Amino acid sequence: MGILNKIFDQNKRDLKRLTRLADQIDALSGDMEKLTDDELRGKTKEFQDRYQNGESTDDLLVEAFAVVREGARRVLGLYPYKVQLMGGISLHEGNISEMKTGEGKTLTATMPVYLNAITGKGVHVVTVNEYLASRDANEMGQLYEFLGLSVGLNLNGMNNEEKQAAYAADITYGTNNEFGFDYLRDNMVLYSHQKVQRPLHYAVIDEVDSILIDEARTPLIISGSAQKSAALYIQANAFVRMLKKEEDYTYDEKTKGVQLTEEGITKAEKAFGIDNLFDISHVTLNHHLNQALKANASMHLDVDYVVQDGEIVIVDQFTGRLMKGRRYSDGLHQAIEAKEGLEVQNESMTLATITFQNLFRMYEKLAGMTGTAKTEEEEFRNIYNMNVVVIPTNRPILRDDRADLIFASMDGKFRAVVEDIAQRNALGQPVLVGTVAIETSEIISRYLTKKGVKHNVLNAKNHEREAEIILEAGQRGAVTIATNMAGRGTDIKLGEGVKELGGLAVIGTERHESRRIDNQLRGRSGRQGDPGLTQFYLSMEDELMRRFGSDNMKNMMSRLGMDDTQPIQSKMVTRAVESAQKRVEGNNFDARKQLLQYDDVLRQQREIIYKQRDEVLESENLREIVETMIRSSIERNVFAHTVEDSDAWKLDAIIDYVNGNLLREGDLTIADLEGKTRELIVDIIFDKVKQRYNEKEEQMEPDQMREFEKVIVLRSVDSKWMDHIDQMEHLRQGIHLRAYGQIDPLREYQTEGFAMFESMVEAIEADVARYIMKAEIRNNLQRQEVVKGHAVNPKEEGGEKPKKKPVVKQMDIGRNDPCYCGSGKKYKNCHGKQE
Repeated sequence: MGILNKIFDQNKRDLKRLTRLADQIDALSGDMEKLTDDELRGKTKEFQDRYQNGESTDDLLVEAFAVVREGARRVLGLYPYKVQLMGGISLHEGNISEMKTGEGKTLTATMPVYLNAITGKGVHVVTVNEYLASRDANEMGQLYEFLGLSVGLNLNGMNNEEKQAAYAADITYGTNNEFGFDYLRDNMVLYSHQKVQRPLHYAVIDEVDSILIDEARTPLIISGSAQKSAALYIQANAFVRMLKKEEDYTYDEKTKGVQLTEEGITKAEKAFGIDNLFDISHVTLNHHLNQALKANASMHLDVDYVVQDGEIVIVDQFTGRLMKGRRYSDGLHQAIEAKEGLEVQNESMTLATITFQNLFRMYEKLAGMTGTAKTEEEEFRNIYNMNVVVIPTNRPILRDDRADLIFASMDGKFRAVVEDIAQRNALGQPVLVGTVAIETSEIISRYLTKKGVKHNVLNAKNHEREAEIILEAGQRGAVTIATNMAGRGTDIKLGEGVKELGGLAVIGTERHESRRIDNQLRGRSGRQGDPGLTQFYLSMEDELMRRFGSDNMKNMMSRLGMDDTQPIQSKMVTRAVESAQKRVEGNNFDARKQLLQYDDVLRQQREIIYKQRDEVLESENLREIVETMIRSSIERNVFAHTVEDSDAWKLDAIIDYVNGNLLREGDLTIADLEGKTRELIVDIIFDKVKQRYNEKEEQMEPDQMREFEKVIVLRSVDSKWMDHIDQMEHLRQGIHLRAYGQIDPLREYQTEGFAMFESMVEAIEADVARYIMKAEIRNNLQRQEVVKGHAVNPKEEGGEKPKKKPVVKQMDIGRNDPCYCGSGKKYKNCHGKQE
């Protein structure tokens, strides 16, 4: 109890402090009343100037809140109560204000939103659906505009210009999904002027428990609509099988590096009917050829991988264990599938992803409001660093919360529920029936229809009709069945004469696994000091009761000879249910916390990549960055072939690498490198590369060269990063199996994830080095998206699968050449017959 008292005392201390500040705001109300509309509006400019001159938002709080309060009276005809001032201060401090339904959360938020918008850094007001975002932006927008601030509304389906305008406003309304997708899309743009968001400053989240807890585990995903063609892997594989080692390509045992020689490049250009393999438009083909070479020359069956059930399974080089669930990155896995004649699986195309947990932790300051958050306070504090402040109601609560009624069977429970509804309906008392599942709402609906009771059914599909039904749920004679999440953010106001009938009756048909959701349903009734009643009906067959040992209770009920018509009302059972709920909440919190720990690995990597990508977009001249990448590529290669204290330095392998990736054949000879130290070899190669770089620059306009660098770097970063996200997902799906070997899966995920990130960075550097030095530059250079992306609704897993397209034959194969499918037969006797 001591601990509990401390917690509640903390809330008392908070409320004392908030009350003192609210009194100071209240004391200014007389002064504000005397101001004309123009003088009141002029206060905004005054606050902005004072902020620019060094005053903090805390210094301005009392006056700013008083200005908004007076503005609300003039524009909206509403005057925030003292408890709303307290809720507003708590929001400004970056906490969660728990305010009961009907206490005016929307109006409460106007004060901290106005105060933080004074900074000019932008404020986001986040709601659960677009209907609420539009409603609040229109209603509260009148107040902000009266006070001289601009308001934007960010909706799905807006074009770039409209979104930029919405985000440029002082205050932007929108849904959590849309803010998240915009963040991801901004980090995929090809030009910095295409970005829509400004840096994330302050967000107020309405229904904060729904967004940060119920949806915390839902990742936002932008997935690729263009699937890479499996046919190209098969064709590249068929071509590579015709090549001869040393003549057409060189293979380096040490680094497992494979390079096409000049001879091999000529053959490739001929086979695929192109002029120049290194033209920037043939990047994809070049990549496929390289991976096919690697798959054939350096990856060996039953050594590096095995074939099991028609799938390639990687063998761990160090332990020899099979690593199920892991895939080689960068298309190598698909190339091996083509080599082994298996079905080439489409590369999954997650282009960008983020969870709401990580999205909202990026804001400088975060606040939220809801009617139910106290039960999840530990999670809010640990993960988001927000405290929950319970704000008292403006008027005392008169609602009658009755003890649960427990029935032996589900059928008996439903009959009792329907009887209760029918009796109340006959008197004209409005009834709101809360169900956990959609099927329950349909069962009760069928019972009511049989009884001839008119009713509305609301399943949780958020749209405007839903808000309408909820608004009417307080009218005389209304019966509304709703799943618990439906109609959040909409107030149920009582119709005429309903108070005299006892207000709104809320009937719960079972307990939810989270106490918070039950409290939410209860809170629908008894708003603003109205009368009301809540009653939960449970049965021994409910899922929660089944999960937590209700067999004893059921046996006891039958021994006592109690049938389905006699419920028991027992405090003991109610307590048992609550402790079961606490256990489930604890389990769910642990699951979300673990998810966050895994997600943090990717978050750190995402931040590094996005930051560097921004630098690329903003930079005028990338030559320095590109040269750094080239140098580290050279160092890696030289150091791999010149091991200290070893006589067997492979200078010819270094020459092969340089010829294949950086310089023209003949630019570097063995004589240039013999007798030199490793460091000197790196310097010699790097000097020659810079010389070649200068020649390239002289051949073209400076602007064109700068743009060429950006095209290459962006393309490499984007394609490798997308591939990396995919690899991390595969790793994560299989990592929990490590626990069987007494290994901490999270530690393994962090270690392997870091190693994979490092090799991705190396791959980016190698890619950039090769294309900058080898690619031919055309005049009509354009940055291109690696893949067209579309946002995937987090509620619908994965979106639609693209239809299969016919394979297009792209190769010029002679009738007597080996068939491209790898069968070993001549083309005319194999696929040539069918084509």
